[in-house]
Amino acid sequence: MDVRFACLVVAIAVLMAAGIVAKIGSYTRIAQLTFAALIIPFLCRYHRKFYLILRTLPRDIKFLYRYANADRETKRYVRNNTTVMKIFKERTKLYPNKPCFIFEGRIWTNADIDEYSNRIADVFQKAGYRKGDAVALMMPNKPEFVATWLGLGKLGVITALINTNLRLQLLTHCLTIAKVKAVIYGNEVASAIDEIRGSIQDLEWYKQGAGVNDVQEEIRNLDKLLSEASKEYPVVEEEPGYRDHLLYIYTSGTTGLPKAVLMPNSRYLLVTMATYHMLGLRSESDIMYNPIPLYHMAGGMVGTGCALVKGIPSVLRTKFSVSAYWTDCIKYNCTLAEYIGEMCRYLLSAPPRPEDTQHSVRLMVGNGMRPQIWQKFVDRFKIEQVTEVYGSSEGNANIVNVDNQVGAVGFVPSILPKSLHPVAIIRVNPETCEPVRGPDGLCIRAEINEPGMFIGLIKQGNASREFNGYLDKEASAKKVIENVFKKGDRAFLSGDILVQDELGYFYFKDRTGDTFRWKGENVATAEVEGVVSNVAGHRDTTVYGVQVPGMEGRAGMAAIVDPECLLDFKALAEGLDRALPSYARPIFLRIVKELEMTSTFKLKKINLQKEGFDPNKIQDKVYFRSGNKEYVEVTPELYQEIISGSAKI
Repeated sequence: MDVRFACLVVAIAVLMAAGIVAKIGSYTRIAQLTFAALIIPFLCRYHRKFYLILRTLPRDIKFLYRYANADRETKRYVRNNTTVMKIFKERTKLYPNKPCFIFEGRIWTNADIDEYSNRIADVFQKAGYRKGDAVALMMPNKPEFVATWLGLGKLGVITALINTNLRLQLLTHCLTIAKVKAVIYGNEVASAIDEIRGSIQDLEWYKQGAGVNDVQEEIRNLDKLLSEASKEYPVVEEEPGYRDHLLYIYTSGTTGLPKAVLMPNSRYLLVTMATYHMLGLRSESDIMYNPIPLYHMAGGMVGTGCALVKGIPSVLRTKFSVSAYWTDCIKYNCTLAEYIGEMCRYLLSAPPRPEDTQHSVRLMVGNGMRPQIWQKFVDRFKIEQVTEVYGSSEGNANIVNVDNQVGAVGFVPSILPKSLHPVAIIRVNPETCEPVRGPDGLCIRAEINEPGMFIGLIKQGNASREFNGYLDKEASAKKVIENVFKKGDRAFLSGDILVQDELGYFYFKDRTGDTFRWKGENVATAEVEGVVSNVAGHRDTTVYGVQVPGMEGRAGMAAIVDPECLLDFKALAEGLDRALPSYARPIFLRIVKELEMTSTFKLKKINLQKEGFDPNKIQDKVYFRSGNKEYVEVTPELYQEIISGSAKI
């Protein structure tokens, strides 16, 4: 297809040239008719392709221009073997007094961050830490968080960014797998550290934020050490380079224990360049609002990289607050704002206020905005551009929606042949999620609007297409597939099901493992969650499939937060009937007081799925809908009817 289309383009060019030449000679009419006869069949066959290219040309030109700028700057970093620390050092020399971070009313300039990070480097250099060592950092959002890992990075020490919500086993797990030699923690999470400190041997503990007079046995007072440290840039024997590891960022652990993702300087700079150039940010006038945890990729890289590398000040907040979001943006004159997960739904569900449109935010960037609320959100808060980004901490399958296409998580330029695309969607078995291969043993590309697994083709040495993986090599190997479109090539498996339309836009459908089959149809839980939440008044909702004895596939079940029991089941049923096909409507409902959620606003559903709909095992009320009837409460008697097959499903 791509080769034939290329021939068409060449033929048109030849025709145009021939027309010009023919005007000079005596065979003008004959030449034009001859070439027209040759070209008309191509035009008929590929007219749709032409239309799509012309329609998406402005979008693609803008994308390619921005991509070229980001690529040019990234290649300069490669040539110079540069790092985040070196770039920030130069920026501090040029603009020492420019704001870098703003937190709780205080402005931290480039010089402030640089000095704090130099003191951190001095403390740990004197303690014997060197390039390749790992140190854990567990601290709530504040400028000291960034300055700490920046200072460790100046020594080549890798910082493992720990989720401040972790406790006991999970916390111990994250410290153990990273093989850290020390833990730096804020006074705010001291109780969590105290719970595990006795169970982990041979670690040094540094407490920050308790004051220089705080004394505790076996705990080093970081405040006191910093007050005595040098503020000069450290001199090291072995300088860290572009490809050296800078951070470990952990996966959220929604389907298992968290895994440590390798984040070299190259990856951090790539994310920063992509954010800055692809979003069209402005160093001179933009200010970013970042209420997302700094141990997360979105908050810790997207939200800090532009401050350190490109000079865009970042307003930090300890944690996301619905009531403070727009108020903060107004107070600090923010022009950019980050979101993630369910944040936008929470903002939309809040009562209208004048602040909703009094802010100066022109662009919001993040991931996880549900298509069902997208337009409502834009209309209510008057956001000029919503830039939805698709990607993962560990993956190379990263795309971005730069032109406000509602619901899209990104696109690839229509003007480029598929052979040049770094990402693709492949067919997978809906039951096993294993790639479907053709007679030649290679994967099969999904057709337009056909759901499939999203992949990123790997090309080591290319910053945008490398796969760095996890600290756990075995876990990394499981995310790579070989012999994709030709023998010997490799790709990263995202674990997500996406579809692509004919304009090149990608739309998220679901995660593999979340999608389930019912009545011969695939049900994408992410889509159903969005509909149920909307119909139920923007309540927290998670959808999953549960097994019913004697039935093929899994029946849909929705857990809805309704602590005050205000849900109108009749209205809910009617709304779901209007919005969803019959096979996608939840058959079971579970009314809960709250849903377990990660700190990055991702809903956990594993335990709910295991517990099913048995009223004898769970305390929450469970409801059942048979056919088109209303939802009725599941009693032990009705439960027996359901599992015995006497109740109609």
